[in-house]
Amino acid sequence: MSTVPPRVLYVTDLAYEAKGRRYCDEDIQLSSRLRRDFAVALCHPLDAEGLMGSFDAVVVRNSGPVLHYQERYDAFRDRARKAGVRVYNPLTGRADMVGKRYLAELSTAGYPVIPTVDRAEDLGRLPRADTYVVKPMVGADSIGMEFVPGDRLADLAFGDVLVQPLIPFRYEVSFYFVDRDFQYALYAPDPARRWELVPYEAGAADLAFARRFIDWNALEHGIQRVDACRAPDGELLLVELEDLNPYLSLESVDARTRETFAARMAASLHDLLR
Repeated sequence: MSTVPPRVLYVTDLAYEAKGRRYCDEDIQLSSRLRRDFAVALCHPLDAEGLMGSFDAVVVRNSGPVLHYQERYDAFRDRARKAGVRVYNPLTGRADMVGKRYLAELSTAGYPVIPTVDRAEDLGRLPRADTYVVKPMVGADSIGMEFVPGDRLADLAFGDVLVQPLIPFRYEVSFYFVDRDFQYALYAPDPARRWELVPYEAGAADLAFARRFIDWNALEHGIQRVDACRAPDGELLLVELEDLNPYLSLESVDARTRETFAARMAASLHDLLR
């Protein structure tokens, strides 16, 4: 007798246009692979709240920056929590899932993060720089980010922004995890071409760096992307910990790595549903 596979609502905005990335291709391919293990239906993020009750789990993937539909996303989160809906990633993330204030908190705690402050009285903790980066506390895809000269910092209105020095980093590198298991790493050799990625051979020190943030976030299930930059002195510094809907750049890895990732994600979803 055949068994009915678990039903998964796969949340994605196939029409969202992201600079340097094709969300639709990644989600079409990954959701198709997951059909080996699950009954999968795709839906737009604005439809997730109304549909999720008919499924065993909701997988939030390339759903676009939620700031474009913040009220609807908040309503989805609230209803999912009250109804006990299994959401992947679980709604307990402490990083980008709840905004970027964690960067200032980690910086204050001494983690290897780009120095970050969120209060005017803490500006003196930042290293001197000609230019500073001002980021919205709730943001994605560099929306609302500004570059500000040092003599304008005193004019900033704090409350919903973070400030960091502009670092002339050598390159950016991303480490991809399912649950707490490292899957692969990619980097952008040219800092001006963030999404032109190639495989990166992560050494023991690199993985120890990335796992420090995975451990801090303490998500038992889900996909996380640790974005870092290589500072001029060679140190890795956290740029962000994406734990909501990280783009996976699966087109930049080989077929074997894609299959290994998809199989590990399927196993993670099965664990969530047990």
